[in-house]
Amino acid sequence: MKTSILTLILACTSLVGFSQSKLTQLWESTEQLPTPESVLYVSGQSALYVSLIDGDGSAKDGKGGVAILNMDGTMKDATWVQGLNAPKGMALYKDLLYVADIDEVVVIDVVTGNVINQVKVPESVFLNDVTVDDNGKVYVSDTRKGEIHLIHNGKSSLFMKDVKDVNGLRVVNGSLYAMAGPELWKIDNNKNKTVIAKGLALGGDGLEPVGDGSFLVTCWGGLIYHIKADGTVTQLLDVRDKMKTADLGYNQKEKILYVPTFLNNSVVAYKLD
Repeated sequence: MKTSILTLILACTSLVGFSQSKLTQLWESTEQLPTPESVLYVSGQSALYVSLIDGDGSAKDGKGGVAILNMDGTMKDATWVQGLNAPKGMALYKDLLYVADIDEVVVIDVVTGNVINQVKVPESVFLNDVTVDDNGKVYVSDTRKGEIHLIHNGKSSLFMKDVKDVNGLRVVNGSLYAMAGPELWKIDNNKNKTVIAKGLALGGDGLEPVGDGSFLVTCWGGLIYHIKADGTVTQLLDVRDKMKTADLGYNQKEKILYVPTFLNNSVVAYKLD
């Protein structure tokens, strides 16, 4: 009887071990990407959009842009959009790509690659991530001011303040999720917040839904986490001594993460197992 119980315990322990998520590197891009900050994967498109700061993240120097990679990490178009400043987070709505760029959100027609609008966000300092809901409302975070702004019909307004160190944003099923430093918040239409998870070692950067109510989170300093719907936080990767892990893109169907390495000037793809 004792042997049978021990065997059962070991078997259960083994199953738990297999159920834990892990990351396996698939590839790293080889051509230089000058300070990649964000990667956007769009379902149904065989390409990855990559925002390139190419310099100081706060400088209006016109050196920034957006490149396009093939799905294997090879270069498709290194100079797809040029003349931006320090572009960071991106979001696509229909054929419009919204890009956070210091104190404005740049709107790009993805069919032509032309910049068709630049929406100024008054008194903003460091616009960082962007998300769009099903009605075309654009939310953008200002990390240094701790604010979330709303852009609708080409006009900007303050949506929420006192969101300290806010960065990654995503709208999922009508709710806005935000990384507020080391915490994951859920924000409803009345601007009421619920803290879903906390305790990350660093402030969150990229935020992507996995599709089962959980999220993948990158921390710029070199950490990647999985946050379950119940708030359980699991560290998947620690590369703080090797590279940065900025604003990721995620392919839910194939379970592949695309992580910009910032100062390492590349994008790394990982499989979530």
